[in-house]
Amino acid sequence: MKLWSQSFAEGQPIPARYAAGKPDDKSIVTFSDNLNPHLAWSEVPEGTRSFVLICHDPDVPSRGDDVNQSDREVPADLPRVDFFHWVLVDLPATRHEITEGEFSKKFSVRGKAGPGTLHGARHGLNDYTGWFADDHDMNGDYFGYDGPFPPFNDQRVHRYVFTLYALDVPHCAVDGHFTGSQVRGTIHGQVLAQAQLSGTYSLNRRLG
Repeated sequence: MKLWSQSFAEGQPIPARYAAGKPDDKSIVTFSDNLNPHLAWSEVPEGTRSFVLICHDPDVPSRGDDVNQSDREVPADLPRVDFFHWVLVDLPATRHEITEGEFSKKFSVRGKAGPGTLHGARHGLNDYTGWFADDHDMNGDYFGYDGPFPPFNDQRVHRYVFTLYALDVPHCAVDGHFTGSQVRGTIHGQVLAQAQLSGTYSLNRRLG
């Protein structure tokens, strides 16, 4: 199975319009267009009954002590953890493309609605749900796609990995407010094929 995008090439920088955050001269960073990127796939294995799409950032700092502090940077050698940006299940096997902005056109304070979404598919919670949990003005259930918004002082350029799974079942066995980790655990043994596409993004101006 092959996965590609008209929005960015494998291993290349992701344009700011697909990010949740972008540089800002007045406030260092601000919200961006937050469009979901175009994605398309081919060479789907016979017997595929649905797709799962997960986007995650494996480069998120494991500690938040230095995050977004203007007087210091997040060390590049700090251990990193996964942060889920998009969890989409039950995408029909008849679909082989997601168009730009089809599932997300802006950043929605307190999160987009879910889990039901287009084409009979369902969205899981992304990890902005936990990130904003203690923020009175931002907390909520963040379903669907919310793009890159890495710390503006991180010494490491972040990677964003889109993984498409072809499943031999029509529906993923998760319910309600499910997460990326739950989906990964649930689909074990149901995956006929998978494909990945990754891009990079940074808000650290020193890194160019």
